[in-house]
Amino acid sequence: MIAVLNQFFYKSRHIILYGLAMAFLVFLLKWLQWKYLIIDNSMELYIGLLALLFTLLGIWIASQLSKPKVKTIIIEKEVYLPYSEDFKLNEEALHKLNLTNREYEVLEQLMLGQTNAEIANNLFLSVSTVKTHASNLFAKMEVKNRFQAVEKAKRLRIVLK
Repeated sequence: MIAVLNQFFYKSRHIILYGLAMAFLVFLLKWLQWKYLIIDNSMELYIGLLALLFTLLGIWIASQLSKPKVKTIIIEKEVYLPYSEDFKLNEEALHKLNLTNREYEVLEQLMLGQTNAEIANNLFLSVSTVKTHASNLFAKMEVKNRFQAVEKAKRLRIVLK
């Protein structure tokens, strides 16, 4: 294949060189024509380029001014509520959450900082069952993880601790 290409280029090298020379001359003529066009119409080109520059600058400034200035940053922080002797279970909030007994027991274990395996051991359940109860608990409490569930339970006063 390469040999065929070499042979083709060798036979037609004069035609290829002639074509390249003609292309270069056409390019040179167009460049000279453009050069004279710029000299003849320099004021119009200057004004047009200046108008284009100010248009682009205006678009950029408008995009910067229309960006929202407020950024929302969510910080999750563990909240410690002091333990009081006069703790009273908030039955109303507990009833609104509609937690089953097992889900409430899992929540109590989460309050103690237990892992899923430890909760399963303490409540005599399988780990997958604990995960299911925890998932249902998160959905009912409208939280995403165990830390948010513990914080919300403390805030609602539905667990002792």
